[in-house]
Amino acid sequence: MVGVGEEAPDFTLKDQNGEEVTLSKLRGSPVVLYFYPKAETPGCTTQACGVRDHRAQYEELGAKVLGVSPDPVERIKRFAENHGLNFTLLSDEDHEVASRYGVWVKKRMYGKEYFGVQRSTFIIDPEGKVAHVIPNVKPATHDEEVLAALRLLSSGLPKAT
Repeated sequence: MVGVGEEAPDFTLKDQNGEEVTLSKLRGSPVVLYFYPKAETPGCTTQACGVRDHRAQYEELGAKVLGVSPDPVERIKRFAENHGLNFTLLSDEDHEVASRYGVWVKKRMYGKEYFGVQRSTFIIDPEGKVAHVIPNVKPATHDEEVLAALRLLSSGLPKAT
């Protein structure tokens, strides 16, 4: 998994509208890059709606939010429309970006092993370095943790790890 202090791996992915988004083009602002397993599942919906509901706080802190899943563009577009999501969702169908960030992992459910996204969030500073990592995110407390880390980042205090 990419760690604090490391350069955030750059990428270009399509958003819910089929437009390309390149991480390095967002330099100058903090970026909340969160990986989620699958649109329209309970945990992912809770997490996405939390970001939607706290959008004003993210904007106050100057942060851009990018949600990344292995879902195709059509699915994330429906997800955004169904829940009024007011931030960028990105399609990582070949899970290349999730792999580069170290969150495409072997999982186990009901005795079966498979690969999938480990729900994780990376807060990237305006210079493109990872300032904070939240592995194994809990959807219900995601925004609380992310906003606290963004406040620390914007205050200029030492970053939490």
